[in-house]
Amino acid sequence: MEKKYTKDLIGWREWAELPDWNLINRLSIKAKIDTGARSCALHAEEIETFDKKGYLHVRFRPPYPGEELGPVIEAPLIDIRKIRSSNGIETERPVVRTHLKIGEHIFETDLTLINRDIMGFKMLIGRLALRKFFYVDSAKSFLLGKK
Repeated sequence: MEKKYTKDLIGWREWAELPDWNLINRLSIKAKIDTGARSCALHAEEIETFDKKGYLHVRFRPPYPGEELGPVIEAPLIDIRKIRSSNGIETERPVVRTHLKIGEHIFETDLTLINRDIMGFKMLIGRLALRKFFYVDSAKSFLLGKK
């Protein structure tokens, strides 16, 4: 039997947190909710893969409130996926798995890492992460509260 979830209404942009990485005040990011995107993407710089005890890991620097970049994060490399962006360009991106917090919901999701400097949002949340917990009202913003 499939577990039933309570769904919240969210806007086209919401505050999201990444609690696993033990950053001061957690890492809170203004995220674009994008039902047209399949997966989630997080802005990262200095992305590099490396071997750690026989397993591939990725090292990167995420955005960090009040600073140019946050501290270096290391996480197991889950996959490298080909992602086609909205402008049609396909890139290969490293994927990490972490918990994502939106409102009161905390759940595990995959994040692709990419430099999103030219984009308006440092994080994009796609439909796979949204489907169990949220309905989206594209005319509203920050329905789950302020930062």
